[in-house]
Formats: sequence, structure tokens, C-alpha cells
Amino acid sequence: MRRIVAWVLSTISVLVLLFSYHTSTSSTLATVQTPGPSDDADSMGSSAGATPSASSAPPSASASPGSPAIPTPTQTRSTASTTTMAPSATASLTPTKTATSTKIAGTAVATRFGNVQVQITVLDKRITAATVLQIPNRESKDVQINGYAVPILNAETVKAQSAAIDMVSGATVTSSAYIQSLQSAIDKAHL
Repeated sequence: MRRIVAWVLSTISVLVLLFSYHTSTSSTLATVQTPGPSDDADSMGSSAGATPSASSAPPSASASPGSPAIPTPTQTRSTASTTTMAPSATASLTPTKTATSTKIAGTAVATRFGNVQVQITVLDKRITAATVLQIPNRESKDVQINGYAVPILNAETVKAQSAAIDMVSGATVTSSAYIQSLQSAIDKAHL
């Protein structure tokens, strides 16, 4: 009886672990970005490997130029602006500052595994985010390696504010192409 109970519990545990394991079914790698000063998807037009996002959903609240904009959980920002709110006596929100950012794509660099293309987001002559538009993903090993390397390269780019970043061990080809594409984006941004 104990064997049966142990077998049932272990089977349930394995099933819970399998169903809770998150895998990506997308053919491109996505990076996790904290909501920043820019979430403008229209600056690049349509790009290869673009995935649909929540910003295509209709906004649940609209604002005129003179009225405050209060985002709801289902509303996403579709413009590249950051609004700082100032307190007022009537408890209404008044926008006080707007800053725009620009997304600039670097040149796609061909490797033996596939193209690598980097996009940077620039705000006030600073790189605020880096993402990949194209990355090798033909083989499962490509996806595994790049899934590890790309977030590191993106973070290092924002930290260094230049293309002078270290390569990721085990992803030398991707790192080299990433740095080349990044440098072309930085050159286009005149940083």
C-alpha cells in the first residue's frame, strides 16, 4: 500500500513540475524589459520576428491634451513618453514633463548560424534598453545558447553605454555579431 501511495504522489509531483515548466514556443527570443521611458513599437515599422503585443489592444481610457491620462491595468502605453505627475489641491493628476526616446536598429550581421540584429533605445543620449530583432534559432542548441547569452549582452550594453562589452563564454559567434550590430546602432544614434 505504501508503494502505491508513494508512486501516486511522485507521479503527481512530476506532472505538476512538467506543467509548471515555462517554455517558449516563439521562433524569436524576447527580452524582459522593465517598463521604461519608451515602449514605442512604431519607430521601427514592422520588423522580422516581431511578435504581437498587448499594445495592439484598444485602450480602455482616452485622454485629451488638457486632461490627465490615468492608465488602467489593461491599457498599455503606445507612445514613447514619460509623464511625471505633480500633486495638486484637487487630487487630479497633471502632466509636468514629457521625454521622448528613439529606437535605433543596428545592421543585421550574418553568422554561420543565422543573422544577429540589435536594437537600442536611446533617451537623452543614453542607452536605456537593448533588444535583439534577429537571433539564430534554427536549432534547439541555438535557442538554448542565445536564451542564456542575449539577456547578459543586453544588460551589459545598458551598463557600459557602449559596444565595449565582454563576450559571453559559449556564445562567441553570437557575442561577436551582437557587438558588431550594436556598434552600428550606436553609430547611427551618434553616441
